[in-house]
Amino acid sequence: MLKRIPVPLVIAAIGLLALPPILTACGLTMTSAVEVVVFGIACMALNILVGHTGLVSFGHGAWFGLAAYAAALLQRNWMPDSFFGPMIGAIFIIVLIAIPFGFLILRRRGVYFSLLTLALAAMLYTASFRWTDVTGGENGIGGIVRPTIFGFNLDTQANYYWLVAAIAFAVLVLLWRFHNSTVGTVLVAIRENEQRARFLGYATNRYKLLAFTLSASLTGLAGILLLFKNRMTSADPISVAFSGELLAMVVIGGMRSFLGPALGALFFILFREFLGIHTENWLLWFGLVFVAFIVFSPTGLVGIGERLLAPFRKKVVEDAAMSARKIEALPLPEFLRPKSHVDGPVLAAKDMVKSFGGIKAVQGIDIAIADRTLHALIGPNGAGKTTAFNLLSGMFPPDEGEVSLMGKPIAGHSPEQIAEAGIGRSFQITNLFPELSVGENIRLAVQARHPKRFDPFANALSIETINRETDEVIRYLGLAGIEKAEAGALSYGGQRLLDMGVALATAPRVLLLDEPLAGLAAAERERIGAIIKRISADLPVLLVEHDIDRVFALADHVTVMNEGRVLLDGTVEDARSSKQVQEIYIGSGAAAVAAKPRETSAQTSALLTVKGVDTFYGKSHILNGVDFTLHNNEIIALLGRNGAGKSTLLKTLVGIAPASNGSIKLADSELVGRSSAECARLGIGYVPQGRGL
Repeated sequence: MLKRIPVPLVIAAIGLLALPPILTACGLTMTSAVEVVVFGIACMALNILVGHTGLVSFGHGAWFGLAAYAAALLQRNWMPDSFFGPMIGAIFIIVLIAIPFGFLILRRRGVYFSLLTLALAAMLYTASFRWTDVTGGENGIGGIVRPTIFGFNLDTQANYYWLVAAIAFAVLVLLWRFHNSTVGTVLVAIRENEQRARFLGYATNRYKLLAFTLSASLTGLAGILLLFKNRMTSADPISVAFSGELLAMVVIGGMRSFLGPALGALFFILFREFLGIHTENWLLWFGLVFVAFIVFSPTGLVGIGERLLAPFRKKVVEDAAMSARKIEALPLPEFLRPKSHVDGPVLAAKDMVKSFGGIKAVQGIDIAIADRTLHALIGPNGAGKTTAFNLLSGMFPPDEGEVSLMGKPIAGHSPEQIAEAGIGRSFQITNLFPELSVGENIRLAVQARHPKRFDPFANALSIETINRETDEVIRYLGLAGIEKAEAGALSYGGQRLLDMGVALATAPRVLLLDEPLAGLAAAERERIGAIIKRISADLPVLLVEHDIDRVFALADHVTVMNEGRVLLDGTVEDARSSKQVQEIYIGSGAAAVAAKPRETSAQTSALLTVKGVDTFYGKSHILNGVDFTLHNNEIIALLGRNGAGKSTLLKTLVGIAPASNGSIKLADSELVGRSSAECARLGIGYVPQGRGL
C-alpha cells in the first residue's frame, strides 16, 4: 500500500505532523505553524500558473484577500457561527469572478497578462480600502468566530492547526492528481511551447482558464483560512506587496517542483520571525535574498538540495545520440491509418490569397491533395510555399479563397480546430517541447485525440490506449531506445524526425511536412525520405522540400510555386521537363551567360581569409572545415541547397554564430572569438535573410 502512495505526499504528511513540535522547539508558536501551512497552500496554488503553465501573476493576492472579505461578510450577515458555509460560499464567489476575468485577460500573454493581474490587485486594493461601509476600510472586518465543529473546538490554536493541516493535505492530494492528469501534462506543454500545443489540437485558452480558476480558488481558500486564524481581515492581503511576497516564496522554494512553493512559504515565515526580532527592515533583506536566488539559484531551495545530494545519488544518463536507437522496419500503426479512402481530393484550396502589408505572399493559388499520394510543393525561396502551408494549417487566415478538408470548409478556423479536423503539420524550423522527453512529446500528440484529454483527474500515464499508441509511434519512427532523452538534446536530424513524428502521432487525415529533410546528412535524408514515402501509401502527404532530386524520386504529384502563384501542377515528369521550372531554379540562358567574357576588378591581395572553420548549433555540426579566400574587389557567390550552411557561414563571419574552431581573418584582424559588434566595427557588413530592419 505504501509503495502506491506518491513520495511527495508522504513527505508532506510527515512535514505537517512534524511542523508544530519543530517550530515550538525553535521558540515559535502554533500561530506560526498555521501561517506556514496557509501560505504554503497559497503558493502551491499560485504555482499552478507560474511553474506549471508559465503564466506569471503579479496580483494573485487579490484572490486571497477577496475570498477573505467574502467569507467574513457571509459569516457576519448570513451564516453566523458557521465555518464551512462561509468557506464554500466565498470559494464559489471567487470561481464566479475568476472565470470571466480569466476569459478576458488570458487573451494576452507574457508581460501583458502579468500587468493585467497587477492592475486587478491595485484596483481591488483601492476599492477595499475606501469602501468603508462594506470592507471596514483601514480597520477591516473583525468579529469572526471560530465555531465548534463535531465537538472539535476551533478556538484553540492547536485544534485549528490540525484542521488547517487536514485541509492542506486534501489540497495536496487534489493538486497531485491534477498535475499528473492529462490536463496537467497539457499545461506543461503550454509552458514549453503553446504554439505547438495548439497545432496538436489543444484549445490552450480552455486549459489556461481551468488552471487560472483553480489557482484563484485555492488561493482564496488560503485567504479564508487566514481569516479564521486572525478572526479578522483587512485590505493588506490584496495589496501588490503581498502578491509580490507570494511570488517570491514560489521562486525561492522552487517553482518547477511539487513541494518547492510550500518550502518557500516555510522559509518566508522563519526569515520573518527570526530576522524581525533584530530589525524592522527584514523585508528589505528578504528582497535581497530573493534577488540572490534569481541570480544564483533559479531552481530555488529545491535546486540547492538537489545539487548537494547529487554526489550521493546514482546518475542516470539518457543517451540522446541517435546511435542509441533501435530501428525496426514496421508498417504504419493501425490507429494512424484512415478508416476509409476517398476518390476526390482530401485537402483542397481554391483561389487562396494572402498579403502581408504590401507583400503579396500568395496570389490566388489552387491546390488539391489526393488520397494516398505524396504531393510535393516546390519552388525557390520566397515563392510562398511556407505561407501556403500556414494558410492550410490555420496559422494565418486567408484574405480570400476557400480551403476544404474532406469536403468541409476549414478556411479561417483556429489551428486547434484544424488539427482536430484532421490536419497534422511539421514546421520549417523544428517546433518541439524541448525540455520534455522524446516519449512525452509523442505522448502529448497521441493524447490530443483521446476523449480524456480534458479530464483533470485521469492519470495521464494510466490510460492504456495512449501508452500503447505512443509506443507504436516511437517504434515506427525508429526512436525506441531514446524515449527518455530530452527532445532539445537530440541532434538536428533527431529533432527533425521527432517533429515529423509529433505531427504524425495526432492521427491526421492528411500530413503536412515543411522541409523535413533540410539540414540532414545524406544517410538521414535517405532514411526519413523512405519513411515519408511509406506513410504516403496509407496517408496523403503534402511535402515542401528543396532537395529536388529527392522530391523527384519520392513524389507522386508536384506543384511548383513562384512569386506567390502556381507555375505548374502535374506529374514529376511534367516538372522535370518544364523549361519554366528550369528557369526559376537555374535561370534562363545560363550557357550563354557563362560563355560571355566578364570584366573583373578582383585583385590578388587577400581581404578575407577563412581556414578550417567549424560551427555547431548545439550538437549539430553545421560548418565542417570551411576554407575560402575573398580577394580585394572580388565577388564570391555562395550556392547550395537549403540546410547546406550558407546562412550559418555568413552568421559565423559576422560573429552571430561563433566558430568553434578555425580562423577568420579580415586583413590582419582575427575575427574568431570577437562579438558581432566588434566584427561590424572592424568592417564586416551583414544583410540578414529576414532583412532585419
